[in-house]
Amino acid sequence: MLFNSTEFFIFFPVVVTLYFLTPPNRRWIILLLASYYFYMSWKAAYALILVVSTLIDFLCSLKMGQYQDDEKHRRKPFLWVSLLSNLSILLLFKYYNFFNDSARGLAEGLNMSYAMPAFELLLPMGISFYTFQTMSYSIDVYNGRIKPERHLGVFALFVTYFPQLVAGPIERAGNLLGQLKEYHSFDYDRIAGGLRRMGWGFFKKIMIADNLALMVNQVYNNPGEFEGISFVIATVFFAFQIYCDFSGYSDIAIGAAQVMGIKLMENFRSPYFAKTIAEFWSRWHISLSTWFRDYLYIPLGGNRVVKWRWYYNLFIVFLVSGLWHGANWTFVVWGALHGMYQIVGILTKDQRNRVVQLIGLHNYPLLYKWVQVLTVFALVCFSWIFFRANQISDAFYIIRSSFADIGNIREVFTHASHVLFLDQGLKVFMVSVISIILMEMVHLIQRNGSVSQLILQRPVWVRWGVYYTAILAILLFGQFGNQEFIYFQF
Repeated sequence: MLFNSTEFFIFFPVVVTLYFLTPPNRRWIILLLASYYFYMSWKAAYALILVVSTLIDFLCSLKMGQYQDDEKHRRKPFLWVSLLSNLSILLLFKYYNFFNDSARGLAEGLNMSYAMPAFELLLPMGISFYTFQTMSYSIDVYNGRIKPERHLGVFALFVTYFPQLVAGPIERAGNLLGQLKEYHSFDYDRIAGGLRRMGWGFFKKIMIADNLALMVNQVYNNPGEFEGISFVIATVFFAFQIYCDFSGYSDIAIGAAQVMGIKLMENFRSPYFAKTIAEFWSRWHISLSTWFRDYLYIPLGGNRVVKWRWYYNLFIVFLVSGLWHGANWTFVVWGALHGMYQIVGILTKDQRNRVVQLIGLHNYPLLYKWVQVLTVFALVCFSWIFFRANQISDAFYIIRSSFADIGNIREVFTHASHVLFLDQGLKVFMVSVISIILMEMVHLIQRNGSVSQLILQRPVWVRWGVYYTAILAILLFGQFGNQEFIYFQF
């Protein structure tokens, strides 16, 4: 079931109504049934994977909980059972064919026979998200950070909670489990705030991401038909498409949970205003970046090691992050690029500071800030080429062609008009650009306070005027083709 579907607009009010009408000690049943229904509306058979994963992690955590903190060696076998079970499921469904096809290609290149069969397996929706969520739970129980949950139904709800089940945020048990057992009263202000947050998410998804997708897909799915500036425009548009698509999902998830009194973690904080790549990753997909920090980067040694090992740790984390996003070499290269960005940024920090001092840019702090922001945005956009390209060869073709006609102004406008106007129309382009500008204005305002609170301080007619205008704009100019969220494929 998609958030941007008619089914969800019926499903969600029904679930919320039943939730508040049900006695507090039975609400977990409503949410668990709703969560399984939400997931099974996509493909019912794959709910069995959720059941298996839930039971394994629940039983293993109970066994680990039988031993004291000074007996961690006795917990370890159960931790390994939990981790290997989850990773095996993930590897089978998401990565088996990727590694198998890569091995077959290598064997063919070496003129060797290769007989390992391929499996036609449909990737379970959100498998990477809920796998990482359950893995973090098992690791936290093993390390004694949390006590194992002894209520199977509540634990199953933690694994399957529908607002964040298929695309995050990847929640920690320490934050979510306790909230699922608390009593949450019907609070008008909290519910209204949650609905506003959901509305903002729908605006990002339907008004920006899905309109941009029309132009981005046109170029990236047919790279041989385009060249030059068309790729530059499409790549910049994809940067905003993926941000609005994914952060829009997070806004809807956070808002939906807030309606029911549950607070999910923030997943985005205006990442395209970051002044360094490291800052970008502290603002982008925060639940995943902090997961890798806590469960991979720090266990590897983090930055508390010799320099070469520190660089190695950074690179490995981003390489794995790329592979987490998808079973394709394009994602591996994307992750490796961000790893290199981090390392080069560390190695050149002193030299870059000397250049800034030399040219006197530090005397103009606002200008310096925007130079940093635009530089980071350009680097991130370059990496998005690999993320969006259907295959590696497409990515390199796009890179070679991106600036081929920059010197010829006539060619620039010819190719630009092809991607922007001729196929999709001026309306789609203008709606996208105006919506992006409005969104970034909101982001700038939010630096000094909540836009939601700012609206609430206005008279009733102003508030409802804003709400109705936004709804009308989405209905008139949004795309309603039940376009899946990009991160559903991960």
